[in-house]
Amino acid sequence: MIQAYGLTSDSRKALPPAVDDVSFEAHAGRVTVLLGAPGTGKTTVLRLLLGLQQGRGLACFRGRPLNRIAHPSREVGVLLGDVPGHPARTVRGHLRMLCAAAGVAVRRADEVLEVVGLVSLRDERLGGLSRGMDRRLGLACALLADPHTLVLDEPADGLSGRESRWLYGMLRAHAEQGGTVLTTTADPKEAARVADRVLTLEQGRLMADQEAADFARTRLRPRVAVRSPHAVRLAAQLTREARAAQRSVEVVQEGGNRLSVYGSSCADVGETAFRHGILVHQLADETGDMGPVAARKTAGGKSAESGSAEGEIAENETSPPAVAALEHLTPLGPTPPGPACAPLDLTCPDLTGPAPTGLPEDADDPRSDSDSDAESVPSPPAPRSCAARTTGSLPALPPPLSVRSAPSPLRPLRYEIRRATGISTGFLTGAAVLLVSALTAVVLGGAGHTAQARLLAAWPVQLPLPPAALGAGLLGALAFGDEFRHPALAADRGTVPRRLGVLTAKLFVAAVTAVTLAFLTVGCDAEVLYLVYGQELARVPADWMSLGVSWLGLVVGCAWAGVLAAGVFRSTSAGLAAVVAVPVVVVPLVQKAVESASVRAAAGLPMRLRETLLVQWPFGGERYVDAAARVLGQPVGGAMTLSLAALLCAYLLTTLRGRVR
Repeated sequence: MIQAYGLTSDSRKALPPAVDDVSFEAHAGRVTVLLGAPGTGKTTVLRLLLGLQQGRGLACFRGRPLNRIAHPSREVGVLLGDVPGHPARTVRGHLRMLCAAAGVAVRRADEVLEVVGLVSLRDERLGGLSRGMDRRLGLACALLADPHTLVLDEPADGLSGRESRWLYGMLRAHAEQGGTVLTTTADPKEAARVADRVLTLEQGRLMADQEAADFARTRLRPRVAVRSPHAVRLAAQLTREARAAQRSVEVVQEGGNRLSVYGSSCADVGETAFRHGILVHQLADETGDMGPVAARKTAGGKSAESGSAEGEIAENETSPPAVAALEHLTPLGPTPPGPACAPLDLTCPDLTGPAPTGLPEDADDPRSDSDSDAESVPSPPAPRSCAARTTGSLPALPPPLSVRSAPSPLRPLRYEIRRATGISTGFLTGAAVLLVSALTAVVLGGAGHTAQARLLAAWPVQLPLPPAALGAGLLGALAFGDEFRHPALAADRGTVPRRLGVLTAKLFVAAVTAVTLAFLTVGCDAEVLYLVYGQELARVPADWMSLGVSWLGLVVGCAWAGVLAAGVFRSTSAGLAAVVAVPVVVVPLVQKAVESASVRAAAGLPMRLRETLLVQWPFGGERYVDAAARVLGQPVGGAMTLSLAALLCAYLLTTLRGRVR
């Protein structure tokens, strides 16, 4: 159950708030639709509800605010806009990555793929999915952790009639199993068809909170849909006769040969067409429109229902409930009154099978006349309720999660490994680093006058950092940069989570990647130098241990600086800039500080520490500590340590500030 109290968005400058004091309840086991024209604040209501936008008010999910729920994805499944995933990631890889983040087994990805019909596209890239397939993937992401509540913003926008029926059938099945569904739409007819309760929003305020049957009876206006090659002439005749009879009839030409007549009936329109010899191709009573004024508000002067209604009438499986539909007729004579022109109830049709007739209790089903072998479909009592529908005709949902996995420190690590290995960016970056390092080492070896350590690291004196360090920094910056660019974890949080577990996982994976890249770079450079120049330039330096520790410390430090800077500044470019700033800006400042008179007394501190602390280490451990002390005592090592400490403090401060908010 969703409870919203006084949701109000923050006003900007002198403009009124987009949402003002909206309060409602969405009950479990029911589909609640928030109806409103574009710009009325539907999306803002959902964002305030989920805490994704600053504002006032309170929202509770089964009695608890969302920020008090330990695992929001297990309570609320969210679909707002397109799926926020990396376009180069596969459908199955994206779901498996989210499985690791939610703490569910990876087989859950295959289960939801089968339910939403994407098994054949599991290896397709997200960037190549059509609109309908993207909507299916979004629903799969929302259902992945088996949430109790689904919150979706116009999920059927841009879908065909068949895809819309399937999607709303899934939502109905979720509600039938006891879940809560809250969705938005700008189509009043769609709201009446799929909802149990309709919340009407106008100019940021809640104007009506009604059951679907009451909404269809009080808010929707019946109309007569007419198709005629002489639509303009027929509209003029209908208007002239209504004015002469002093009746309130409104005729709206919806483009082409289609008319919508409000305040009349099939019989009256048919008699008018017959008297004036006007050919009529189709004549049908419809319900599902809030009138031409609301339609023009929705579509900006064009009826919002016209396009969808034309498409629905053109296809039998998507046609709206209409009792009288006369196609390709000769000029019509007087039509006797009868159940064929009775007003319709569109509150809740079957979303998966053929379109229901919506007949009153005493009317016959016209489908039984055309097909004598068809089973008789009993008419439901009026008003109908969607809750009375059985689940047998609804799409199957993924099986419920019987066992919830306990919080595990390995969950962020699994997520980060799948995130880093799910796309080819890291592998391509590593290959580019090895290639550039090998070419640089060959050029330096031919030029001569380069120290052996710099030669193996492919580090010219003119460059602030070697290619391996820059590549490690770039991969570290991408660890957070891709999160903010493609926020797959931000659907129910509003931003990328900055928890210490996520940071630790990213630092660990970045360190392992950097160490691997450092070893591969030195090995590749040594092999290339041996093949080109012989053994003389490929020999190992005598002090290889201290040099190796310095090399690993430099590469890992660059990777960590990229991770922290990208996490603080929310950008890959900022992370890489922070890596380059260490030798360009921080090292000269550290050297100037060391050379100043105020710190000359501490110049011999590393030597005195080694003499004092490295005497009693067993098994020769003083060598490793001595190597670490030498690294920290170097200007680059000290600058890197200082930069990492500053970035870590900034990251922790940002995290604490976000939690306080």
